[in-house]
Amino acid sequence: MTRRTLARTAAAAVAALLTAACSTAVGASGEQRPSPEAPGRLTHALPDDPVRMALPATGAETRWTQGLNVFGQQVARAAAAECARESGFGLTEEVPLAFIPFGDLPDLGFLGRHGFGYSAEVPVGAAEPAPARSGGAAEIRRCRTAGATAAEQVTKVYQPLQKAWFSALAAAAKRDSAATRALRDLPGCLAEQGYAAADQKAFFALADRRLMNAADADFARVNSELGHAYATCMRPVEAVREPARRHLRERFLADHAEEIRDLRAALVPALHRAGKRYGVRLAFPAP
Repeated sequence: MTRRTLARTAAAAVAALLTAACSTAVGASGEQRPSPEAPGRLTHALPDDPVRMALPATGAETRWTQGLNVFGQQVARAAAAECARESGFGLTEEVPLAFIPFGDLPDLGFLGRHGFGYSAEVPVGAAEPAPARSGGAAEIRRCRTAGATAAEQVTKVYQPLQKAWFSALAAAAKRDSAATRALRDLPGCLAEQGYAAADQKAFFALADRRLMNAADADFARVNSELGHAYATCMRPVEAVREPARRHLRERFLADHAEEIRDLRAALVPALHRAGKRYGVRLAFPAP
């Protein structure tokens, strides 16, 4: 998958989750914009509390959540590949994995620095020897099922609680009148940055088009300007939303105290077991 396609995937995913390279550029507001950044890097450092990884309340915390999501997919693929290898056939090629940001919890620090097109790249394992033959439909289905079962040993530890958390976040967002008021200023701010967009969804669609249509020589600059504009204009909104989400999480933890105790006790050991068993190392995007 090319970086241009990854950029489009990221921009489109952010929208869906909502219910010259070395030169500087000057926006409509006259502000000097930063030079394009290199792609994000990887880190393997776990949070001090696994709750922050499974139940994020800030954009920065979603870096751990993105890594957690990718890890489950990597385990599924590794287990499926092992199943196929043991049976002497090959699996059909799949789209490379990518760290996908969360639209409702924007990581403004990362986006402002790397834009939508320069996330960290998901590590790829060593190439396997060419299989003796291609697998039949039933064989492939059996091994994909084995992969899903392996991943479930990890995801079952946190996904039920995570789904409840995201539902609580979505419900609270609809009632957040302060954030709604702050979002009314977004179109004007984006216009000052040189972008005509009525709301976040419209801006992501615009970003998608700009990134896909940018000449290769302009891609880094276009990506940098888009990320800078979005981060700049969303900071006042996040200044309102982030404290509210943190407070909501505290209430959520109290309301689900027993489940949270289980999550804290089980998640990291489950990750270590799966990583050792399938040769996958948990990794997270970092600025």
